Amino acid sequence: MSALLSKDTARRGVAAHSAIGLVCCALLYLICVSGAAIVLYEEFQRFEQPDAPEMESIAPQAVDRAVAAVVASEAGQAPTTHLYVHMPTEALPRTTITTDTQAVHVDAAGTIAAPEEKAWSEFLLALHYRLNLPPVWGMTLVGMFGAMIVALGVSGVVAHPRIFRDAFRLRARRKDEVATLDWHNRLAVWTLPFALTIALTGAMIGLFYVAGFSLAASAYDGDSEAALAPVFGAEGEADPAPAPLPRVAPVLAHMARDYPAVRVSYVILHDPGTRGQHVQVIGEHHRRLVFGEYYHFAPDGSFEGTTGLADGATGQQFAASIYNLHFGNYGGLPVKIAYILFGVALSVVVATGTFIWLDKQARKGRPRPLIYAGWWGVTLGVPLAILATLLARLALGNAAPFVAIFWAVTLAAVGLAIARRRPWAKRRLPPANPEYAR
Repeated sequence: MSALLSKDTARRGVAAHSAIGLVCCALLYLICVSGAAIVLYEEFQRFEQPDAPEMESIAPQAVDRAVAAVVASEAGQAPTTHLYVHMPTEALPRTTITTDTQAVHVDAAGTIAAPEEKAWSEFLLALHYRLNLPPVWGMTLVGMFGAMIVALGVSGVVAHPRIFRDAFRLRARRKDEVATLDWHNRLAVWTLPFALTIALTGAMIGLFYVAGFSLAASAYDGDSEAALAPVFGAEGEADPAPAPLPRVAPVLAHMARDYPAVRVSYVILHDPGTRGQHVQVIGEHHRRLVFGEYYHFAPDGSFEGTTGLADGATGQQFAASIYNLHFGNYGGLPVKIAYILFGVALSVVVATGTFIWLDKQARKGRPRPLIYAGWWGVTLGVPLAILATLLARLALGNAAPFVAIFWAVTLAAVGLAIARRRPWAKRRLPPANPEYAR
């Protein structure tokens, strides 16, 4: 253990820590800030559309009426391949039906009330999930950054042998980079379990697409659905011949009778209106990390079995638990508040890490005033840009160009900080001390 944390090892850890941080710190910061915000995804949806009808529950017969009304509204269009009924939940007490072409809120009687409008919430989710890039590329990149956070955490511990012993040493009143270093190290220690958990689950979610496509290409002739079937279940055989819509009421009655402790969060109609249709229910299990279990039903409402996400193979249960563990969708509002606080702390760790490196470079006679100013632009610009998109949502409505506004404000903040770089270039550093130079 002493050899592992020797001075030479610590120096190599510092070098690795700085090199990794320089490559990914800007996007890491963006991912951390947006991740802290998106914890309130359901609450943001309610904020965006406060007039949407809300209810603690909805009658099964009303769900049938709502499904029929939505399908009738799409008469003459290409049939939807999937119809999702979001059932009222504690976090989002609304009934919403989504098809391939639209999403609408329905009231407690099953009548279509209004189109769903949550473009700002979806923008924030896409910003964190895939950096507003195409899904495969964006999620792969975010997954790689999740792996990099793990590397940063491990290299940071190796680079600072006394990091745990000094966990409560915080010299916040100092007006120099030592205070920045202390904030960085202390918050890094306090948030390390959270950071590693979030990073690992984020890497798994992001790299899931790469692994799925690779597995499909190598072993399933490019069929990604078949590759994922052992974990999340398989789709039924398609038969496009017309057929009456399946009834949802018997399905919900079966769930209430045989699984009273399970909260139905979604009812999914696969290929509705065809002979190949079937019904799937996602049920939430209390005090479990799994996002839910899939319950399968025939068009006549007869129960066909479960997928096994809640009680199947260990790998299945693990895969079904990653999403909630990453986004904090368990334990209610207290857990969400904790995730927000830890997310903000992790954002500060990423931001201060770059400032520490820049200060060290300045000590060595290699000041980087442009990078220093630009990093100030990033750290202030990203939160301001998110705030600007929210103001645009309030002023311009659901159709505001959130992606363009966000990146325009962020780049403008960086450009303005660089244009006014002289104050940053004149920042005075105190005399070197062995502890900081370590």
